[in-house]
Amino acid sequence: MNKAMLLLNAYYEALYNRVEAKRASLVPIMAQLLHEGVTQLGAVNLSEKKYAAYRDVCWAFIDERLEMYDPIGTQYTFGHMRSKDAMDLELHFNWYDSGAEFETLMKTVRDRAEAEFFDERLDLLVDELIREVGAFPDKSIISAYEAAPALNKLPDYVVAKAIETIIGDDKRLPCEE
Repeated sequence: MNKAMLLLNAYYEALYNRVEAKRASLVPIMAQLLHEGVTQLGAVNLSEKKYAAYRDVCWAFIDERLEMYDPIGTQYTFGHMRSKDAMDLELHFNWYDSGAEFETLMKTVRDRAEAEFFDERLDLLVDELIREVGAFPDKSIISAYEAAPALNKLPDYVVAKAIETIIGDDKRLPCEE
């Protein structure tokens, strides 16, 4: 495995560990973001059943994201079997386009992989990478939602914002202010 792939795998493993370790912290963050999103979209008259469905979708997306970040799962998501056609097809399934964000992630990974003393600095390089690029594909989701907010996009947005909140070094969460 080359250094870039090693760093990419370490990046996903760190994301998995951070999200899994702070999973309980997601509850109040996602509840707050979901409430704010529903209010801002003027959908305050959602039935309790529909609101619960949106909340459940958010949790399902957290599970999906953890599966994507899982150190074992990344080999299936980003391994050699992954073709450009499969990536293009996936982009068509999403309401957001993460192609540019993925290219930025890969360029940053390749640049960081060239660092001197790579093996000794791997953990530091992963931290730098997460600080710089966040958790893929959060930037794409957040910017696309903010450009055109919609109720059907809200669960993805809530999850992306919540994950970005918990993966950073800041121990203070927005709902604890």
